[in-house]
This record gives sequence, C-alpha cells and structure tokens, in this order.
Amino acid sequence: VQLVESGGGAVQAGGSLRLSCAPSGFTFDAYGINWFRQAPGKEREGVLCISRYGSTYYADSVKGRFTISSDNAKNMVYLQMNSLKPEDTAVYYCAAILHRCSRSANEYYIWGQGTQVTVSS
Repeated sequence: VQLVESGGGAVQAGGSLRLSCAPSGFTFDAYGINWFRQAPGKEREGVLCISRYGSTYYADSVKGRFTISSDNAKNMVYLQMNSLKPEDTAVYYCAAILHRCSRSANEYYIWGQGTQVTVSS
C-alpha cells in the first residue's frame, strides 16, 4: 500500500495550486489523510487532515487559504492551496492513519514520496 502525491510546482505569491493524494492498494474512506509539509531546515508540520469525522486544521497559517476535500468515486484526496505565500514553500506529503486524524507525524504509517511546492515573491 502507498500514497502518491501530485500537483506540486512553482508559482508566484498569490497564486494557487491543487495537490492530489492517491491511495494505492487501499481506499481512503476508513483512514485519516493528513497533509504534512517540510521546509528546508524545519521540522515536518501537519497542515490539514480529513477523515470520516470531517476536516481538521493543524496549521493556523493556512486557515482561510487551504482546504481539503475528497472524492470517494476517484479515491482521491485534494489539498487546494490559494493565496500562496513564500513561506508555504516546502515539500508536501500526504500520510494515512487508520480511522482518525492526528497532529503527530509519528502516528502515520503510510506516506507518499512528497511533492515540491515553491512560491516566489
């Protein structure tokens, strides 16, 4: 089982990107899917998670700009990122944990390979 991210790229500040997370070998509906990000020299941080119980923000800095959604028919999870800022530059990962969301990266046991997001000023 694995997760595959896509949709990263380079944009200017104020732009938008949509990241996709595709579970392979399992369906996400029984899992919490969390987007994490890691900037150079910084610790990995949770951004936004979705589970059967709804969505949970872990990064206050993205509230009002990022949203998470899922498409059961396509077995996909998306991270819509609007009004991007240079400080959003990072490698973005999606990760899965059974049944729920958690802030702690250590609790997630299925990870994608990451996708780079670069925001220029």
